[in-house]
Amino acid sequence: MRILIVHNYYQHKGGEDVVFAQEVEALRKNHLVETITFQNKKGLAGLKQFALYPWNVFAAAKIVQKAEEIKADIVHIHNTHYAIGPLVFRKLHQAKFKTIQTLHNYRLLDPSATLFVNNKIFLETINKEFPWKSIRLKTLDNSLFKTFWVAFTYYLHHKLGTWHMVDKYLVFSSFMKDLTLQSSKKIRQNQLAIKVNAIERPDIIHESRSTHFVYIGRLSVEKGIETLLEAFIQKPAYKLDIYGDGPLVEKVKKIANLHSNIEYKGFQQKQTLNKALASSHALIVPSIWFEGMPMTVLEAFALGTPVISSKIGALAEMIKDGDTGFHFEAGNAESLIQALDKYVSLSLKSKQILNTNCLKEYESKYQLNKNIESLQAIYSEVINEN
Repeated sequence: MRILIVHNYYQHKGGEDVVFAQEVEALRKNHLVETITFQNKKGLAGLKQFALYPWNVFAAAKIVQKAEEIKADIVHIHNTHYAIGPLVFRKLHQAKFKTIQTLHNYRLLDPSATLFVNNKIFLETINKEFPWKSIRLKTLDNSLFKTFWVAFTYYLHHKLGTWHMVDKYLVFSSFMKDLTLQSSKKIRQNQLAIKVNAIERPDIIHESRSTHFVYIGRLSVEKGIETLLEAFIQKPAYKLDIYGDGPLVEKVKKIANLHSNIEYKGFQQKQTLNKALASSHALIVPSIWFEGMPMTVLEAFALGTPVISSKIGALAEMIKDGDTGFHFEAGNAESLIQALDKYVSLSLKSKQILNTNCLKEYESKYQLNKNIESLQAIYSEVINEN
C-alpha cells in the first residue's frame, strides 16, 4: 500500500506524537509510507494558524499535493488542531482520496477536547447543534475566543457535511465509540472502528515484586491525585511510590513529607518507570475523567502488573475486575481502599494468576505487531469500499 500519514504537533510533546511515530515506523516495514507534519506555533504565527483553523486552504493544499505525488491509496490523519484544520478532509474527499482519522481525544464532541470542565465530567453539549454552554464556561484554555473559534469551526464543518467525508474514524474503545454516536455530528456507525494503542514489550530483566503500589503520570486534578493521596493517608500500612510532575506536585511533596508510606519519586526516565512497574504490587490509575487509552496501563500489562483503576470511561473496559486488576468508584477514596484491601488479601497464588492474566491480555490485544495487522486490515477495508 501507498500510505500518507499526516500529523499536527502541539507545542508540547504528547501521547499522540508517540502513536504517530510508532505507527509510521511499523508500517514502513511492509508499505510505502510518506508523512507530512505541521507544528503549532507561538505568537503572531500561532495566531495566524488559529485564525485559519476553519478554512486552512494552504495546509489542505499541501496535504492533497503530497497525496497526489505518491498516488496514495489511503491518507491517515492524526491530529489536525490547529495548524491543519478540518478543511483537509473536504479537499481529500473531493480529490477522491480515502481518508482515516484517529480520534485521540473528544474535540469532535466538544471544544474542551477532554469533556472535563471545572473538575468534573462535562457532557451537556455533545448532542447540541452549537455548544453555547461550553463557550460560556470557556472550556478550552479558559478562553472565550478560543472556545468559540473551535466551536464555530466544528459547527461549520458539521453543517457542510465534512464529518461525513471521512471514510473511517478510529477510536480506542467501545465507550468512545458509543459517546461519538451520541454527538450532534451524526457520525454513522459504519464510520467508526475500534483500534487500540499498542507497545513493544519493555526490555526488563525479571524484577522481584515489592510491597509497593505505584502511580505513574501527570500530577493533576483530573488524574485523581487527591483521591489517591486520601486513600493512602488513611491506610499507612500500604506503601505508595508516585512518579510524575504537574500542577499538584507541591501538594504531593508536602503530603509525602508528612506520611512515610507515601514517597514522591519525581519525573523519571522510561527505564526507571518500567522497573518500578515490574517490581510493584500493582499500578493505580485513579482518574476522574475519560482517559483515551493510557500507555501506562499497556506497559503494566506487558510487565505482568495488575492495575487498580477507577471504573470510568475506557478504563472500565481495559481492566477486567478480578482478572487483570480491580475497579473502584472514581473520586471515592473509600472505594479505592476497598480495592487495595481486596488485592492485598489475595493469596500469593491468586496474585500470580493476576500477573499471568495481565501478560495474556497484553499478548492478545496490545502487542505492536498484532495492532499493526489490525490497522492494515482497516486500511484494506476502507480502500476496497465503493
